[in-house]
Amino acid sequence: MPPAATVTDRAAVAVDRATAALTRLRRARLLHPAGRSFTGEVVVWGTPGPPTGVPLLDDPGRFPATVRLSKGVPTPGAWPDVLGLAVRLHSDAGRPFDLLVSSSGAAPLLRNLPLPRRRFAGTYSTIMPFRAGRRRLFLAALADPESPDLGRSLPEVAAAARADAPRLVLAVASAVGPWRPFGQVSLGAQLSARDDAALAFDPIGNLPPGLRAVGPIAWLREHTYRGSRRARGAVAQSGGSMGVTV
Repeated sequence: MPPAATVTDRAAVAVDRATAALTRLRRARLLHPAGRSFTGEVVVWGTPGPPTGVPLLDDPGRFPATVRLSKGVPTPGAWPDVLGLAVRLHSDAGRPFDLLVSSSGAAPLLRNLPLPRRRFAGTYSTIMPFRAGRRRLFLAALADPESPDLGRSLPEVAAAARADAPRLVLAVASAVGPWRPFGQVSLGAQLSARDDAALAFDPIGNLPPGLRAVGPIAWLREHTYRGSRRARGAVAQSGGSMGVTV
């Protein structure tokens, strides 16, 4: 590395290398290795109240999606864990929108903290904030009271998807404001284990126009996911243009 490299540059290289090494040792994703992936659909109703300035959130639309529910550690069966939801929205803009959220609390002071829980239905937050113009935003997936229950384990999630089309509500909020629902994501057919293993998300690079990730968690996620993808031989858009083939 050149002598002029900054401390941040050196730290980024160290995180990339450490993540890649741990991923190779685990022979799977470093983060949320146990999961189930599905085809899906995202319906955007539009943001109620003041617009965010992000067209993909503010303007009504319907998009094919890839959806993955996962356990972070993972703990056995239905034991508490930091649960994860990844949604890849396939828009006409070319690059997909990857929304990654973790189980958290709904209240303002808890929406930026990952919290273990047993059930897959509940609040998932981006944990890290985004910037849309001058606005600081969080995104979330919330339980839909009218949706079939997702259960407490990955096999129960798969069974719920086979029986019906479970849904979660997509929402946006400021750091201290209430959640404002702007759409929903529904699960469809389960993808194969091979397709699930090949999926690679990029929560920092695959963002819609007008939205950017900020803060130290965004920096850490960028380099952690990059190192894990590199060790797995995956790219930031693995998963196919429509989320069905790899």
